[in-house]
Amino acid sequence: MADINIIDTIGKTPLVRVKRVLTPEAKANDARILIKLEMQNPGGSIKDRIAKNMLEDAERTGALKPGMTVVEYTSGNTGIGLAMICAAKGYKCIIAMPQLPPYEERYIVCRMFGADVHLTAPALGMPGLKDHTEGLVAKNEDYFLVNQFYNEANPNIHYTTTGPEIWEQSGENVDYFVTGVGTGGTATGAGKYLSEKNPKCKVICVEPTESRVHLGAAHSPHTILGIGAGVPTHFLTELAPGQPYAEGSRGHVSEFLSATSAESIEWATKLASMEGIMVGPSSGATFKVAMDLAGRPEAKGKTIVVIAASHGIRYTAHPLWKGMKEEAKTALPQPPNMSKDEGTLFWDSSKA
Repeated sequence: MADINIIDTIGKTPLVRVKRVLTPEAKANDARILIKLEMQNPGGSIKDRIAKNMLEDAERTGALKPGMTVVEYTSGNTGIGLAMICAAKGYKCIIAMPQLPPYEERYIVCRMFGADVHLTAPALGMPGLKDHTEGLVAKNEDYFLVNQFYNEANPNIHYTTTGPEIWEQSGENVDYFVTGVGTGGTATGAGKYLSEKNPKCKVICVEPTESRVHLGAAHSPHTILGIGAGVPTHFLTELAPGQPYAEGSRGHVSEFLSATSAESIEWATKLASMEGIMVGPSSGATFKVAMDLAGRPEAKGKTIVVIAASHGIRYTAHPLWKGMKEEAKTALPQPPNMSKDEGTLFWDSSKA
């Protein structure tokens, strides 16, 4: 009989190959494209891994004790992971995120897990979130700030679990590793592990085209939730301290590539309709970059592993779902047509 709890189910997500959605160039190059399905974690994203490790590391060191309140600022998925684990462990939890419509699902899910949610001024961005949570913790000695952007338990869990899982599942064959830049923890941890296993492995970090801050460009608004916070990340900065942000490599990261907000939606939609893999916009962005790489001459016959960080169902308030929501609104009128005299079939989506 099973004797595990929900926290024990985090990790060991599938790695699957896709073929139908590939570009003609990727097919001609016979590239093997593998997607790590991190949405299969119980909280729906890769952030469950770091949430678990950051809390359990704090428990081991004594920084987090029974009765304390867990506090974090987040674009959402880390907050959901923390809220879920706090519910399972019995901690109170406060999650801070921007007051923006696309965060609707994150707000609801965090609240369902019993967390309190603080919504901050969108115009103040990530610095505003950081200031708010740090202020809360400074005033309350029984509050514990997780601090995912600086907490070494973040990249460490990717080095000890995500990277090894990918290496084993791929048959110890990874030529390119593609991941989005949220905190930089996945690229830092899993990227380091895969680079050690195969020194020729190219670690590729993906940013929004509108916010290529790791190349020294200015941040501008975008809709790729989960990546592109608008400031260079601590973990990636520390791969090469003092090195300017510019084109080229940084530590074990080979390149910083990008996708636009529109491209992220396009490729997330293609993955759902052509492969049955429903992902969020950041995964659309990483897959778009994987297709760019797969078309390069030097990628012929190579294995490209892509992180799919979260499930697409979490983004129904996002532009990713705009077309489908508009169609559904027409298909399912309010109030419903309750007539018995207008035939049987009221709607056929193929004719929409």
